Amino acid sequence: MTSDAPCLPPAEARPTTVEQLDRAAARPVVRFDYLKDPVVVESLELLRNGKHFLLRARSIDGAEGLSFPNGRAAYLYPILLKCVAPYFIGKDARDLESLVDGAYVHASNYKLAGLALFNPIAWVEFALLDLMGRIANRSIADMFGGAVRRRIPIYVASGRRDTTPEEEVDLLARRVEETGARAIKFKVGGRMSRNADSMPGRTDGLVPLARRTFGDAMVIHADSNGSYDAPKGIEVGRFLEKHGVYFFEEPCPFDHLDDTRAVADALTIPVAAGEQETSLRRFRWTIHHNAVQVVQPDVHYNGGFIRTVRVARMAAEAGLPTTPHISGALGCLTMVHFASFTPNIGEYMEYKSTDKEGGWFEPPLRSVDGYVEVPTAPGLGLTVDPAFLRGARQTKGE
Repeated sequence: MTSDAPCLPPAEARPTTVEQLDRAAARPVVRFDYLKDPVVVESLELLRNGKHFLLRARSIDGAEGLSFPNGRAAYLYPILLKCVAPYFIGKDARDLESLVDGAYVHASNYKLAGLALFNPIAWVEFALLDLMGRIANRSIADMFGGAVRRRIPIYVASGRRDTTPEEEVDLLARRVEETGARAIKFKVGGRMSRNADSMPGRTDGLVPLARRTFGDAMVIHADSNGSYDAPKGIEVGRFLEKHGVYFFEEPCPFDHLDDTRAVADALTIPVAAGEQETSLRRFRWTIHHNAVQVVQPDVHYNGGFIRTVRVARMAAEAGLPTTPHISGALGCLTMVHFASFTPNIGEYMEYKSTDKEGGWFEPPLRSVDGYVEVPTAPGLGLTVDPAFLRGARQTKGE
């Protein structure tokens, strides 16, 4: 029986060389030696039922797997269906690690590099992992070396900037009561706003109010979504330090790497970033230069489990935790799986409730006493209501 391995708090990176980080990222991530016969991909179909998307993979032997794209599928589906999915057709899914890399260069797809390309690659990877997991009767964690924990500690967030400090604290208090979470996150600044707050005085009022309301035992995260330049980021960071904030997420615009490093160098509070990043080399730069103390790839945005394991291994080489960003409520599914098999996972993972998803899949991903149980059934571990699946319609790429 798997025990819950300890999660890692934020840390200051230990010195590493680029060569060390490259070696960590280059180690094989996943193998399918237990699948003796080829698993040749016959089709990849994007299905939609209301606002929900499903990607269905089929092998030529009739096996099926499903993945659950985030809402960006509504406008990224042409890239999925025209640029990414065709590359995988006719190939052996057991070669998934090389296929994920091959899809990047296929037909000059690298010219689309970024979230627009790596989301679709992730969705295909998830579906093929689900398919092979069902064939082999293995969970995601089993395919990635085995689970090190079966329940994931979470924090809750509102994701809003249109609330007053009082409204935000009330909203978070309700979410804490619903989930049992021992950690919260709120937004500061105005989102890529060139130092402007979302409303006058909101950040200055929210931070101390949250600390007074929740007390010293509550772990508080603050996320600016790139609101500040380096001097303002340092100023806000020192304000957060005074109130015992746990980490400061994305103080500067995501591609302002030197500014982010300058903020991290000036503060004692850990800096977190990486949700928008899709370049393993830029992740390497960030880790090598200790520009962050919490590494935050998004498993969807970054192209799937395989590529995100590579990031986590570089972070582990430097002694840093990996705390994935999640995109959408069902991003919670990939987050908990990733956290289940990643040794250097962060201390708290973001939780977005799936209780209002309409009951179209089982088991529900609910937080109980601040933890989410990891599905252990084969593949991604969810069973979709057959009626919901029958009501889904195929999305075409024309």
